[in-house]
Amino acid sequence: MASVLVVEDDQFVRSALIRHLTEAAHTVRSVGTALEALREVAQVGFDVVILDLGLPDLDGAEALKMLRGITDVPVIIATARDDESEIVRLLNAGADDYLIKPFSVEHLSARMTAVLRRSRTHEADRVLRVGGLQIDVLRRQAVLDGAPLDLTRREFDLLSFLAARPGVVVARRELLSEVWQQSYGDDQTIDVHLSWLRRKLGETAARPRYLHTLRGVGVKLEPPR
Repeated sequence: MASVLVVEDDQFVRSALIRHLTEAAHTVRSVGTALEALREVAQVGFDVVILDLGLPDLDGAEALKMLRGITDVPVIIATARDDESEIVRLLNAGADDYLIKPFSVEHLSARMTAVLRRSRTHEADRVLRVGGLQIDVLRRQAVLDGAPLDLTRREFDLLSFLAARPGVVVARRELLSEVWQQSYGDDQTIDVHLSWLRRKLGETAARPRYLHTLRGVGVKLEPPR
């Protein structure tokens, strides 16, 4: 069964979803605002998020954009809006499915099953393993030799980007483009984050284990020898 976050401000709808999903043996947490949803997703690993668009603090479309900035968790939009262009826009923005209210719990369960099936099909791609490092990209969790790593968002992005290319030297320009989403910038920014990462990986620049810098070329991550 799945771990589900319900983001819905209508108390009646929210209670009904919680009741039906719990009866279906899912683990359910619920919030009524976009900011609460972002906080929950950042702190807890969910299998799927059911997101209403008409939230009191932030439009659900904007909330979806912000969610996609911190996680790849599958998101099912649940709303009364039925405009086709809006549906297409949200799917292109990262929604995995779209349900128009009112809908039956059976319909929701079927959509959840399909979304989770697609997500779990890519499970092997989601979990990166390099030596004693294990990185769950979807849940944004990293473990070293069985111990969780407390990483900032940028540290996690940098580590997972390098871990997806083990043994490959990645140029600093590429790191700025792909991790920082910048076409140019200060190399010191990368150096600072690499220094923080090394500290959390239990290594130093002088005595590297995972992170290796090739002066004038770039950075690579590989398992200790």
